[in-house]
Amino acid sequence: MTDPARIPVIVGIGEVADRPDAPGRGPIGSEPAAMMAEALRRADHDAGGGWLARLASLDVVNAVSWPYADLPARVADHLGHRPARLAYGPVGGETPVRFLHEAGRRIASGEAAAAALCSGEAEHSAGAARRAGLDPARDASPPWTAPDPAWTNPRVRDTLHRQALRHGLSQPVTVYPLYETALQAAWGQTPRQGRAESAALGAAFSRVAADNPHGWLRRAVSADEIATPSPANRPIAWPYTKLMVANPVVNQAAAVIVTSVSLARAAGLPAHRVIPIGPGAAATEPRDWLSRDRFDHAPAQDAVVTAALRRAGLAASDLAAIELYSCFPCVPKMARRSLGLPEEAVPTVTGGLTFFGAPLNGYMTHAICAMVRRLREAPGRASLLYGQGEFVTKHHALVLGGQFDRPADEPVSVQAEADSRRGPVPPVVEDAAGRAVVETHTVLFDREGAPERGVVVLRQGGARLLARVPAADRATLAALTDLDRSPVGLDGTLRRARDGLLDWEAA
Repeated sequence: MTDPARIPVIVGIGEVADRPDAPGRGPIGSEPAAMMAEALRRADHDAGGGWLARLASLDVVNAVSWPYADLPARVADHLGHRPARLAYGPVGGETPVRFLHEAGRRIASGEAAAAALCSGEAEHSAGAARRAGLDPARDASPPWTAPDPAWTNPRVRDTLHRQALRHGLSQPVTVYPLYETALQAAWGQTPRQGRAESAALGAAFSRVAADNPHGWLRRAVSADEIATPSPANRPIAWPYTKLMVANPVVNQAAAVIVTSVSLARAAGLPAHRVIPIGPGAAATEPRDWLSRDRFDHAPAQDAVVTAALRRAGLAASDLAAIELYSCFPCVPKMARRSLGLPEEAVPTVTGGLTFFGAPLNGYMTHAICAMVRRLREAPGRASLLYGQGEFVTKHHALVLGGQFDRPADEPVSVQAEADSRRGPVPPVVEDAAGRAVVETHTVLFDREGAPERGVVVLRQGGARLLARVPAADRATLAALTDLDRSPVGLDGTLRRARDGLLDWEAA
């Protein structure tokens, strides 16, 4: 993998934003497979045309807004071309970065002359159709692909501890707040200061999204609006409001075409439009989030972002742009500290998963497209993409742009480095009594903004356990949502409730 002619490069990008207010659009809009195919056609046009028929490999990012029997085959049907290698990915927000990295390595090894990846979701259309009593397979124009009756949602949680499932901490929106609370305490912040940092970062992301023609919300939002709960910005899971969490109710698709530098030159593409794919790195955390050492760091995140830059011979200050995954504020806040970015840095070229939109696993495909546009305006400069999946679980970073004299050929995994940064994991116990202190926590709210319950991760001696704070325990909930004092380290008492779960009351 050292032939300079095989340096992998991005030659084409394409995006689709199927907004309900688009002129001439029907009441439902296009299905995900059709949007992916259209994004690929736009990427082909961006690359000068003729690449789709040459594709030897196509990776399709996992989609959940419509139940396909074989989504990659359906995309190929729409294109009228079936690459020799058609692959469908697992769930994970890091997968577009991984697919791009793998496509580059496929080009560098000579396995493929041209490769592509694509993603797409139509959750906005699917949800609107359900609410209106419409069937997209019958009522859309053209009709969507008939749903697969055997399809099951791939976002299963069978890797999680049963205590996490019993307490309802099985969705990203209920787990990432645990990191946020623990991180604020570790950084010496009060919850008010942590909220202000999240809101300021979100406001900066929204300004980028407002200028992105493929974004969903397309308006700048102030930090005060993000931080302040309101009917339009209800609390979701403490300490996050609606404007701090990913917005999956969108119709968006994106695609990227990759080839070798020699074939790009042979096609006559201008050098500034051809973006090299540099080195990258990947690592994971234990899939069961209760099996992690702490919630105030992410060893795999640290390892991949630092390794990607180290392999490229770059420092963060050398980069023209950075895209840090932003499903929830704690993710880019951790990563920018790992990279040593100044507080005023805006680590996105896309706009973030709240304001640009979060087509579930596909956001980073759009980030690749946005980064390519940025790098075409800064020839020779380098950038960093960082994607993440599940519950701070799967991490992948990749350098784009820059100047390389050969394809990157280091092993992708830096798992050993990530593992070396991890401490001992406390055992999880399900039955306990007496006193226990808060390791981290969240409070879950209903759609009217009223607290439904708190859930605390506790430490008792060397063990870890979960307990509930009932909505009726207003004093304890008030302590957990005090903006001027972190509850981490707060002492309290356990008792067994009638349903068998442990309840916890602050001392």
